[in-house]
Amino acid sequence: MADHSDIRYKAGEAAGHAQIKKNEMMDKASEAAQSCKESCQQGGEKAGGFMQQAGEQVMQMAQGAADTVKNAVGMGGPTGGGTASGGATTTTHTTTTKRY
Repeated sequence: MADHSDIRYKAGEAAGHAQIKKNEMMDKASEAAQSCKESCQQGGEKAGGFMQQAGEQVMQMAQGAADTVKNAVGMGGPTGGGTASGGATTTTHTTTTKRY
């Protein structure tokens, strides 16, 4: 029969191995969580920049459409309301000559 000190030694040895394995698994899980966090932050930054760009483009398109409507109905002002065409205004003069 094995003596008690041998059983205690083997139990301590098994507990030590279990502790080492637990620490290794915790380190791997921590590294994976950190990697995931960094990836999510980078993805969020990219998405935020994309959304800001898209928002600016939509605002510019809406402003251009509003300027076009104003110019079409004669409310664009003397400079054409700052449209994408450079705000150019075309003026047409008509001369009528009566012949007798």
